[in-house]
Amino acid sequence: MPTVQANGIDIYYEVVGEGEPLILIPYLAADQACYAFQVAEYAKHFTCFTVDLRGAGLCSKPEGAYTTELLADDVAGFMQAAGVGRAHVAGLSLGAATGMWLAAKHPERVASLSLHSAWDSSDAFLRVVVEGWRVMAQALDSVTDMVIQGIFPWCFTPELYAARPEYIDSLAAFVRGRPMPPVDAFLRQSQAVLSHDARDVLGAIQAPTLITFGQHDMVTSTRFAGPLTAAIPGAEMVVFENCSHAPIYEDVDGFNQRTMEFLRKHSG
Repeated sequence: MPTVQANGIDIYYEVVGEGEPLILIPYLAADQACYAFQVAEYAKHFTCFTVDLRGAGLCSKPEGAYTTELLADDVAGFMQAAGVGRAHVAGLSLGAATGMWLAAKHPERVASLSLHSAWDSSDAFLRVVVEGWRVMAQALDSVTDMVIQGIFPWCFTPELYAARPEYIDSLAAFVRGRPMPPVDAFLRQSQAVLSHDARDVLGAIQAPTLITFGQHDMVTSTRFAGPLTAAIPGAEMVVFENCSHAPIYEDVDGFNQRTMEFLRKHSG
């Protein structure tokens, strides 16, 4: 299995495709396979590196405090260890929070930045939602069950549950088939969400930046659009209609098309 040592941990990754490097950073509790519906399309034009974050997947899960800045340092270390000097960087939710820190601290490494379902700093509403997930994970003693029962309803619209229950079931089966973190590791990784605050560094981002939201997302709603677009010079914004927190699953074709347009515009 492809693993590199970086920033004091073992980082698992997979690579597919040809072209300029594109690093895909996963979201809370997920492993690198969470971009399964994007990689096949992206790999037609880019060399896709999907990585596991500290605390999830097959990455190390050490004790200690996790922050989004630390996760960004892990990804920067991964890039150095894997011989990736400069890359396009994309992430959703926790992956986006990690990506903004990466672009701010290591601008020379980021050719373009795609921030999906992102937020600049955790507010009271976001924190109470994530605290609920933490309580549920401990009560169920299962991160897998917590994701399906607790996180899924925030990621998908009621309309998707009603119209395509078999699709929701298939996504749940996908989660059950992945290497999910133990509860203690989830608590450490989710603490990085709770403490995220990149307001002081967003102005240092130099890369062309795309910011996307789901129209019906409540966790990272468009309430964060103003702060992000005001702080990141020249940022573009897209809102995916009829989607909640996870347009990567709810509007696969639309998401892939719009994000690919941005990536190709800033490659070469």
